[in-house]
Amino acid sequence: MTLRAAVLGHPISHSKSPALHLSAYGQLGAGISYTAIDVTEELLPSFMRQIRHQPGWRGLSVTMPLKTAMLQEVDEVRGVAQTLGVVNTVTFEDSAGGIRTVGSNTDVAGIVNALCHAGTPAAPTAVILGGGGTAASAIAALKELGTRTVQVFVRDASRTADVRAAADSLGVALEVRPLAGAARPTSEADVVISTLPPRAADGLAAEVAALKAPTPGVLLDVAYDPWPSLVASVWQAGGGRVVPGLEMLLYQAVEQVRLFTRRGEDVNAAVIDVMCDAVGLARRAF
Repeated sequence: MTLRAAVLGHPISHSKSPALHLSAYGQLGAGISYTAIDVTEELLPSFMRQIRHQPGWRGLSVTMPLKTAMLQEVDEVRGVAQTLGVVNTVTFEDSAGGIRTVGSNTDVAGIVNALCHAGTPAAPTAVILGGGGTAASAIAALKELGTRTVQVFVRDASRTADVRAAADSLGVALEVRPLAGAARPTSEADVVISTLPPRAADGLAAEVAALKAPTPGVLLDVAYDPWPSLVASVWQAGGGRVVPGLEMLLYQAVEQVRLFTRRGEDVNAAVIDVMCDAVGLARRAF
């Protein structure tokens, strides 16, 4: 029987997840196919009903705009995904009653590992740009790094339910402010995590550049296409360290590969290196 996995989202054609996963499965000899499937929020319930009865499914990577909607489509939600209400991973498990779908979240681990790899200090002062599901995962990641207060700058304050709920559940103090006032606090933070869509931070980038001030911290820009983003270029010009969204994507995919193959310990440095090769990232120094 052919084993299957896929990444779901809308749009999805730009996704680098197939390259990451297929390189890992090839290195492991896992025999799992992995494709990108365009699924809207409206079509998600029928899609999940359909594949539940198809043999061979091992896992789903879940991207925008489905990370919250997927909560209602799985049999169980585990770990930090339950706390955040954000699912980016679905696994298929055998049970006495048939196949059981389980939702989890590897975005948090992806953000933590990407920031640590960049040399982020403990308990950093932090700014998050954007207030959706990925921002909620960023709150959890920052808490793991020791941050207790986070400034969140958003385009629409009425669409911050996910990030507010995450902060409440995690005991993190949140300061929600309009994106128009983000330039100075952003330039001064130890860590900035931009969860905004591609080009949505271009205006802010121009404002940061106009400050003519150094940007000594670490910027993780979750958007990775096109790259470099304008905000990443401005940040680097100010002397800061830039972490592309591909770094986060890599590390959250590593955790998914462990789950989908059910061979956690086998996903070692050699596997991670071929995943880096597949998307043009530098190999890790383990």
